[in-house]
Amino acid sequence: MKKILIPTKLDIVAKEILSKHDGYNVVQDDTTDLESLIAQHQDAFGLIVRSEKITSKIIDALPQLKVVVRAGAGVNTIDTKYARSKGIDVMNTPGANSNAVAEEVVTMILADSRHVVQADKSTRSGKWEKKQFMGNELAGKTVGIVGLGYIGQLVIKRLSGFECNFIGFDPVISSERAEQIGVTLTSMDDLFSKADYISLHIPENDDTRGLIGQKLLGLAKDGATIVNCARAGIIDESALREVKQTKNLRFLNDVYAKDAAGDKSVADIADLMLPHLGASTVEANYNAAKRAAEELIDLEEKGITSFVVNRDIPEGLDQQFCELANTLARLCRCITSTSTSPKLIETSFYGSLNPFSKWLMTPIVTGICDSCDTMTVSEADAYLKEMGIEHINRKVDPKKDFENSITVDLTVAVDPENDKHVSVRGTVEEGNLLISRINEFDKLYFEPAGTTLFFLYDDRHGVIGTIGQLLADADINIEDMRNPHDQKTNRSLAILKVNQPVSEDLMTTIKEKIKARASFCIKF
Repeated sequence: MKKILIPTKLDIVAKEILSKHDGYNVVQDDTTDLESLIAQHQDAFGLIVRSEKITSKIIDALPQLKVVVRAGAGVNTIDTKYARSKGIDVMNTPGANSNAVAEEVVTMILADSRHVVQADKSTRSGKWEKKQFMGNELAGKTVGIVGLGYIGQLVIKRLSGFECNFIGFDPVISSERAEQIGVTLTSMDDLFSKADYISLHIPENDDTRGLIGQKLLGLAKDGATIVNCARAGIIDESALREVKQTKNLRFLNDVYAKDAAGDKSVADIADLMLPHLGASTVEANYNAAKRAAEELIDLEEKGITSFVVNRDIPEGLDQQFCELANTLARLCRCITSTSTSPKLIETSFYGSLNPFSKWLMTPIVTGICDSCDTMTVSEADAYLKEMGIEHINRKVDPKKDFENSITVDLTVAVDPENDKHVSVRGTVEEGNLLISRINEFDKLYFEPAGTTLFFLYDDRHGVIGTIGQLLADADINIEDMRNPHDQKTNRSLAILKVNQPVSEDLMTTIKEKIKARASFCIKF
């Protein structure tokens, strides 16, 4: 019998499903502290947890452990890398809590708009303060959604009955999908300047940490309400503290740097605070528990690894081709501009890579949407559908001599009438990633590494000299260069690897000096 330990307050359905299957002995105990429970059940084969921290110490204390299932989406409380080194699969249940979070956003907005918490306290104390608790209606208000993934879309759906106007920002969602869900796409600056309510639904990473700062908050309307049920780190608390004093902003919060009792850094600026209750509903608990048990059984009995988050690649696939797929996607996104909306991704996987097309799509999706958290194979597929992005995996021609190469084509909407298309191909040679083609420029064979500049321009004398001089004037050295020319269009592409980052101002200066049709800088 394989022992499954559930050391958390989780719906009993997980235990019931597992117990009905032969071969599982389930122990569920949410009253004993984790370390003591682990010590009592060192023969545990599997763990199903919620927010419990599964550290290397706990993993080492369970020598027979083979699988950890997080009944929820985030796995930041689990040492996934150490688990992998021990041959332990870590799984999650993405989407099980989404509706609960969306409904929490609506709840917080309504409670604050009608002063529910304060009015309840006042009335219970015997007071009658109707004038003090004059509220606001949602009808006719503009709601801005930052991040139009599944939860963001659910918030729009749940609030649609209040006859609100919806504007949204997401660098990935297609314009067609945005129209379907009833949201007008706009810039972050425009969203913050127009919205009466702003709901945040983006991950916390290097690109988003502190994103909601002085600039955006300074654009907000007087009296606007900001709701954060996403991640604590995306808001610059100091900036919010400063701007809130002059703009009378409302701040409703459910996320913190640490989920634990104690003083909270936002206590002085939050008008409504909840103890991370986003997923705390009976239904969400049931859904997560049920899926956790089903996924564990599917992994053990059917070998289905779709929800394993720490098994980067299947056996037989070289990790470098995953990196290549991600790099090609990032390059496509930079060429088409991150401000455009992707519509179509087309892929070709040549040679021995073809059987791994589903796995390779995951790094491609995360490359095109680099603000996304790490995805599983199933999540990547679901994400494309949520965002209204079509994917076509083309049947490859074996006659083409592109053995073990990947081609990624990306089509984006520049505006309602015009699309832009880019095609990039690459491979791995002698352990090095190589970009072999960008659109019509073939046989490039440059290594995507370090800071690299790209300039597309109408071919003429002196352009490379001008670029080199402007870089030299800024004490920037060119370490490698490719400069192919296309005779049909009379255009050239300058690809320059340089020894240090290049400022936006310098990139703009170079672009203007050489009259480039397009330019960008990317750090590989």
